[in-house]
Amino acid sequence: MGLFDRLRGDDDGRVVFLGIDGVPLNLVEDHPDVFANLTDIRETGSGGRLESIVPPESSACWPSLTTGVNPGETGVYGFQDREVDSYETYVPLGRHVNATRLWDRVTDAGRDATVLNVPVTFPPSTRVQRMVSGFLSPDLDSATSDDTLRETLDGFDYQIDVNAKLGHDDDKTEFIENAHATLDARYEAFSHYLDQDDWDLFFGVFMSTDRVNHFLFGDYATDGEYKQEFLEFYRTLDEYIGEIRDSLDDNTTLIVASDHGFTELNWEVNFNQFLADEGWLSYADDDHDALTDIAEDARAYSLIPGRFYLNLEGREPEGVVPESEYEATREELIADLESLTGPDGRQVCKRIVKGETVFDGDHDEIAPDLVVIPADGFDLKSGFSGKEAVFTEGPRNGMHKFENSLLYATDPELELADANLFDVAPTILDLLDVEYDAVEFDGTTLA
Repeated sequence: MGLFDRLRGDDDGRVVFLGIDGVPLNLVEDHPDVFANLTDIRETGSGGRLESIVPPESSACWPSLTTGVNPGETGVYGFQDREVDSYETYVPLGRHVNATRLWDRVTDAGRDATVLNVPVTFPPSTRVQRMVSGFLSPDLDSATSDDTLRETLDGFDYQIDVNAKLGHDDDKTEFIENAHATLDARYEAFSHYLDQDDWDLFFGVFMSTDRVNHFLFGDYATDGEYKQEFLEFYRTLDEYIGEIRDSLDDNTTLIVASDHGFTELNWEVNFNQFLADEGWLSYADDDHDALTDIAEDARAYSLIPGRFYLNLEGREPEGVVPESEYEATREELIADLESLTGPDGRQVCKRIVKGETVFDGDHDEIAPDLVVIPADGFDLKSGFSGKEAVFTEGPRNGMHKFENSLLYATDPELELADANLFDVAPTILDLLDVEYDAVEFDGTTLA
């Protein structure tokens, strides 16, 4: 509860949402000693699995979680998207999200929101009382909604994100120190504005969890060199969550959720190289760094993570697949993808999803024709430069996973059976008693 709430004695329900990007449910469940506070929240409140979206990538997940609708409505499908009627690509930012954000609904209802460090929110909104945008923001100056906020965060040594380049070093010491510094400053900022702001909705995201998972999850999974440092980072995170929970009053519901899960990474899969090997596209030479360089020689191409497009006549500028052959060509591509096995003999594609089954809305013109959900250990890449091999290894040892994201809440009445990311926004609106039209959401309230 904020300072002014204590002064005015307002008893209306409030919500604090803490995002813990990429934290898997089984990690928390397997280590109740590390996650003592989250474990207690589940035992005294609610907790369980939260199904992610297709594709399970942060750039697509957070727009869907904060709007309650699928990428066909948000218009954001991944870290890299295609322009409509073009092969040009771009990195989606907050301004590319076409659906209404949760905090804008709260503000429109006459209530206040503080929004800190949510991925894909740049540039920051000036509609809410306070916002600093998160992942993909270029710098703190441009990420903050006002000068006072920027000056305050400067005083906390606040960073938009962990320096992921440090994770590429064999010695992870500096990376781990940077991850802790980012986490500490994030908690300090959250605590400050939880105490000082007159908010009804406080929405903050810890993104450093995703970074730590990308570079240390393999150590955790295999009892590697940095397993204890990995667990100690999470012990600190859990302590911060406990401190925040203890600061809240009885009229405030705390929700802690991740946008996707995580698992160990064994191999990077270069899918455009696979398509080249199978005759779906060709590299005339090695001088390719964009989709536009290969599109005219392609029947199909891929964008991260695991999104596949047919080069369709009438849809793509240089389309070569006749519309009359669309389904047959797509089935041929599915068969080729299903045949792909890794160096260990396992099938790479755990599940292949047809785009129309998961994407629907006013912005589905760039929806992929297929999305691959990989088997654990296969991280899906889609660069446009010819690779030496389909399977390669990189500096990361952890990868996103569709199945095992989580949601914990201090409200014991939440019904979490079959819960998914789309349910979060209507649930928060219900807890805040903000009216909405249920047909506007792909999810339903859990409250």
